[in-house]
Amino acid sequence: MPVFSPLKRGLAALGRLLGLAALALAVTAVALVAPQPPAAWAIMAPELRGQRALQDLQPDMHGLDLKQQEFLKAPMQGFDLSGADLRGAVFNSSDLRETNLQGANLEDVVAFATRFDRADLSGAVLRNAMLMQSRFTDAVIEGADFSEAVLDLSQQRALCVRASGVNPSTGTATAESLGCR
Repeated sequence: MPVFSPLKRGLAALGRLLGLAALALAVTAVALVAPQPPAAWAIMAPELRGQRALQDLQPDMHGLDLKQQEFLKAPMQGFDLSGADLRGAVFNSSDLRETNLQGANLEDVVAFATRFDRADLSGAVLRNAMLMQSRFTDAVIEGADFSEAVLDLSQQRALCVRASGVNPSTGTATAESLGCR
């Protein structure tokens, strides 16, 4: 009996190995035969899908309803977006330098790596905005409301140095909305 024991163990191991191989083949066959989801179900990067991306950029977009639009790497330097409704819009790596955003509603905006240098944000509402890696060098922020906005700490500190005024629509002081001390 001891002579056959290694043979039995070898046969048992071979049986387990063959069983696993058969299972792997069955799973592969099901995956190949199963219907593929429609292309519309595919998740794509915003840069590739462009479904809600605003294609028609105009230098004068004053007062327009631009809710939930996507501005992806948009060259908007010097544009007039004053009084525009931009709630829920997405600015991804966009250029908003020297842009007039006076009195614009930027609530719930996502502006990742966007340049607001020398932009006029006076009286703008930026509540709950996600502004990570965005820059505000020399931006005018008098009366802007940044309540619950997420900013890089260095940008928040720089904005606190020049925070002044009270937002005309929310009644919140700019310095208070930035959490300045």
